[in-house]
Amino acid sequence: MLCLGGRLHFVAGVAEFHGGWLGRIVARAPESVGFGAMTLGHVIVGIDQATLCALRAHEHAHVWQYEQWGLFFLPAYALSSLWQVVNGHSAHASNFFERQACAMASQAPSQHKFLTKLT
Repeated sequence: MLCLGGRLHFVAGVAEFHGGWLGRIVARAPESVGFGAMTLGHVIVGIDQATLCALRAHEHAHVWQYEQWGLFFLPAYALSSLWQVVNGHSAHASNFFERQACAMASQAPSQHKFLTKLT
């Protein structure tokens, strides 16, 4: 992303990239394939700084999930999405890991170890 005009910041030990050419393309993508931010291990990619700030607690919850599940996180995430689709639910909104990240991000920072790193 840096080569494409993006920016990099480190927050609580996590590399957060945002903006640039890639950020603009993703921001213009249809909602079904686009995203505001995405987490891969200890790296978060956001479309711009404002979106990244708004989604930071949620994305850092995914970092925590990666730490807990290790190499099994991505397959478990995919299986949870598949299970939801098979049962007629949204692959994203009904995904166990998305629901957990939403719940964790909505709680007070002091209630979760991963969020206390942000304060």
